[in-house]
Amino acid sequence: MFDLDGTLLDTLEDLADSMNAVLAEAGHPVHPLDPYRYFVGDGMENLARRAAPEGTDDATVKRLAASMSAAYDTNWHNKTRPYPGIPGFLDAVAGLGVPMTVLSNKPDVFTQVVVKHYFGDRFRFVRGAMDGVPKKPDPAGALAIAEALGVEPGKFLYLGDTNTDMRTGLAAGMHTVGVAWGFRPVEELVGAGARAIIDAPREALRFLSD
Repeated sequence: MFDLDGTLLDTLEDLADSMNAVLAEAGHPVHPLDPYRYFVGDGMENLARRAAPEGTDDATVKRLAASMSAAYDTNWHNKTRPYPGIPGFLDAVAGLGVPMTVLSNKPDVFTQVVVKHYFGDRFRFVRGAMDGVPKKPDPAGALAIAEALGVEPGKFLYLGDTNTDMRTGLAAGMHTVGVAWGFRPVEELVGAGARAIIDAPREALRFLSD
């Protein structure tokens, strides 16, 4: 099971450019790229809340989030790319006959389009944020995928790049590993309980052969 943004794909610039365009249009200050490493990861509304000026009311945050979704709809493929080594790693996992899934806090409509565009049909199950299903770090989404595939959670390798991912995988009872190439520092992943840290995608193959 993979997180998407910061794990499979480097989406940060397209997310930042889209949110900054929305902020500028609304007359709010914009941000450099690095703060977006901490703004993203918990859904569009939380992104808008973190990027908006401190004290912004909930109604305005919701409007900004809606505008962000519209902006991202046209910008998601501008600069986004798979991380180095990801396509080859996915092919190697497929060659082992191991089913692969994606669980993201990105809205499901974007998650489906982005995964299809960059990775085709490599994944057996793809799920983004949907109404009625708690977002990560709640393990509900991860457990639902496990149930749909008929695979015990303890047999899953969960790969992610934030403390949200580590908490999700651990709460679901999955073997949870942090990736060092994503949006957040390794120290955050270790502090959130990652069972291991990998520096390159193919290093994860050792967990699949155990």
